[in-house]
Amino acid sequence: MNWLEHILGSNWTITPAGGSTGEAYYAQTEGKRLFLKRNSSPFLAVLSAEGIVPKLVWTKRLENGDVITAQEWLEGRELKPEEMKHRRVANLLSKIHHSTELLDMLMRLGKHPLTPDEVLKDIKENQKILDQVDPRIEIHQAIKFLEKHAHHVHHDVHVVCHCDTNHNNWLLSSKDQLYLIDWDNAMVADPALDLGMLLYNYIPEDHWNVWLKEYGIYPDSHMFERMKWYSVSQALAFIQWHQMRGEYDEASIRTEKLKIIMKKHEIL
Repeated sequence: MNWLEHILGSNWTITPAGGSTGEAYYAQTEGKRLFLKRNSSPFLAVLSAEGIVPKLVWTKRLENGDVITAQEWLEGRELKPEEMKHRRVANLLSKIHHSTELLDMLMRLGKHPLTPDEVLKDIKENQKILDQVDPRIEIHQAIKFLEKHAHHVHHDVHVVCHCDTNHNNWLLSSKDQLYLIDWDNAMVADPALDLGMLLYNYIPEDHWNVWLKEYGIYPDSHMFERMKWYSVSQALAFIQWHQMRGEYDEASIRTEKLKIIMKKHEIL
């Protein structure tokens, strides 16, 4: 963390903030508090301007080319699973999906629209490696489902997708401002990618139409088909990600969630 002390000075207390990359830190001194991250995407500035993440305070480039960003470190808490039903979650996700500013920025950064074929190809390639370590029958059943239905779920409308709408990425500040944080995996994709993960994990099925109306759409059968496909594909992708990191307990938890989705829709 010498690079942080070089930027901030020795009078700051710096502690790791955890996260998947290990490149995030909390810093505080004499009433000032910052959330620091190395090599965040330039996308962060647009997210801050749109009020989707806590305010970006400054950006600095190191001699080695690394970029350090500092955001407001806010008092707050992550949303509880049951709070994901709230209309504010639907409204914020709708704002993100309908933002032309976010889409234009992500496209300028070189992100091209993600297709179901690309999603399936990545999953199958990863599974070839993982089968040597931990082959599971439900994984292959899920992949067969994706293969069977991939050609049915192509969609022409693409938006900025967060790609991990887990409840612990939603921050409610002490001033009652809702944010969606941790944008490292953002993609340009079918909005059903975000919606499928969120609804399958948090919203009772008999409340889906109400929630989606608050989001701003009246869903049809094709939307539900796409949501199911992407919820299965994301579940597989997260299982693989944890397995590759040796986090087998977390992979098992994700596998149980996958089995619930598959059983509900008679994929098993």
